[in-house]
Parts: sequence; structure tokens; C-alpha cells
Amino acid sequence: MPATPAAPWWLPGGQSQTIWPALFARSRAGEALRFRRERWFTPDADFIDADWLVDDQPAGRAADIGVVPHDEPHRPLLVLFHGLEGSSRSHYAQAFADWARRNGWAMVLPHFRGCSGELNLAPRAYHSGDHVEIGWMLAQARRARRGPVVAVGVSLGGNALLRWAEEAGHSAAAVVSAVAAVCSPIDLAASGEAIGRGLNRLIYTPMFLRTMKPKALAKLAQHPGLFDRERLLAARTLRAFDNVFTAPLHGYRDTDDYWRRASAKPALDDIRIPALVLNALNDPFVPAASLPRTMPPGSAVTLWQSADGGHVGFASGAFPAQVTDLPDAVMAWMQAGLPRRPPAAAAAVEARSTHG
Repeated sequence: MPATPAAPWWLPGGQSQTIWPALFARSRAGEALRFRRERWFTPDADFIDADWLVDDQPAGRAADIGVVPHDEPHRPLLVLFHGLEGSSRSHYAQAFADWARRNGWAMVLPHFRGCSGELNLAPRAYHSGDHVEIGWMLAQARRARRGPVVAVGVSLGGNALLRWAEEAGHSAAAVVSAVAAVCSPIDLAASGEAIGRGLNRLIYTPMFLRTMKPKALAKLAQHPGLFDRERLLAARTLRAFDNVFTAPLHGYRDTDDYWRRASAKPALDDIRIPALVLNALNDPFVPAASLPRTMPPGSAVTLWQSADGGHVGFASGAFPAQVTDLPDAVMAWMQAGLPRRPPAAAAAVEARSTHG
């Protein structure tokens, strides 16, 4: 098991370890990252915007894991699913993209509907249990790939990814080699209640609603009568917002039904591919008491629970700290289970070194 990044002494507690990394810590080691946007058209006449990492000169270490740096289909691919209201600009997305660039991997981040900067078209958005959408996006990313594919989901994206793995069972192995969920609220009721009280309600709830409400109102303008406008404007918690918007638009009776049916925790043992569930025990959003402590013998799930880290923080190093240790650790776990040198890729590397 990779070592958990050690929190700096000057960042005590889960709140500071959540807020500081998102705003001030370094998320990459080199120059600015570049992405190429690709639009995927969905079966319901909508679209998903996927950002592919642009990396014209993969790191030399790529050959160490048996990939062909200049043969794109053979390069291992990381598919990253962002959290609530996240995007390819989120600090953790930048950190994972930086890891991919440093290690010669391809990477793509498919944006959940409405999170790419453009309002989606259908009378729906995205939610924590959207395993069907996750499966569709993975299939798009997987097309024409001949190298290994792994998927990492952060916060909301991690819970949705685990739900997909649970539903897919053995068939998941035909799509990805392994999955990881980082700081995911796998018990949505516990996390929903936690974010709706105390300091969390003062800091994070307004931050999320500041973007979620305008998007919902724009959706109402697209589809008049979709929900009760006045009830949405009156919502002051994520529970109330989900009750008016998220739950009914995505086939749930109400917030309680949504949080119960969309939570990954009850069915973790249905997962049949290697899965890492990583949480910090001082996460303000995900109560430690809501996390599973053990998995049955033979389970495909690895639980990794660190004392520090906050919510998708895991800052380390000297001031102002950096967050690159998190993808280093997660991807070390991923790589440990991958074939070291796929035969076709190894042969191509050998041929290139012989004739180059």
C-alpha cells in the first residue's frame, strides 16, 4: 500500500486541509497543462464535453511500464471523474493530469452534464448515483484503446464510479482494469447531513448552491414546468436542493430515496475488479463513522483510510505545500496491478530502440 501523504504541521485539522489545498497548494510540477476538448453526443440527444490531456512529449519513464509513447492507442489511459461542480480546472484534476504527463499516460476527464461551461440540453443534470452515465462515458473513452484503462473518481464522481462497478460486476473487467474512489461520500445520507450542519453549512453549502441554483434556473428556462421555481429559490441546504431538483429529475422519489439508492457503501462487495476506496478520517464532508472498517475476505475492494487529508486535500511538503503526492500514491496502487510490459507494446519499444 502506498504511503499516505503527510499533512504539514501548519495545516491542522480537516477544514484547513480541505480549503488550503484547493486554493493555494501547488497542483503540478511543471508548466501549465493543456487540454483538447472533444464533444461526445449522448443517446438522449445531449452532449458530454471530454477534456483530453495534450502531451506531445510523454515522459521517458513510459517505457518502464511497457507502453509505446508515440502510439496513442497503446498508451495506458486514466479516466478521471470530477466531484460536485468540478471540472478539468479543479486542483485535483490538475494534479492527476500532471501525474499523467510526468509518467507518459494518456488522460481524459469527461465533464458531467452542465460542468464544462456550457448548459446541457436534456431535462436532467448529474448526480451521485449516475452509474448508467458513468458506463456510457467509460465506453466512449475506451474506444480504440489497446492499452490498459483505469478510472479514478473524486468525491461525487467516485461514488458514481463505484456504483457503476457494483452494477457491472464481472463485465467491468472488459472496460477498465481497476477503479479508485477518492474522498467519496459512499454513505450519501451521512455526508448530506454532515455538510448541512455547523461550519460546513456556513462554508460549503453556499459555495455549492452559488453555482448549482443558477444552473437549475437555466434548466427551468430551457424546460418550463420542470420543477417549482420558488421552492428551489428557498432551498438553503443540499438536502432541500436535491428534494426539488436532483432527486425528481433523475427518477428518485425524494432526497431520502436518492441518498439511499445512490450510495455505494451497501453494495461494495458486489465489485469484481480491483477497487481502491480512499478516505481521510478527518474529512469534513464524509464522517469517519460512516465508512466501512473492513471488507470480507476475498473482496476486490481495498480500504485505505488515513488520519489526515481533509476532503480531497492531502497537501504535503513545505509552504505553500503541494497536492501531487495524492495522484502519486493512487496511481502507484493502480500500476501495481497492471501488466508490466504488454507484449505488443514491449515489442514496439524494442523495435524503436533498435532502429532509432
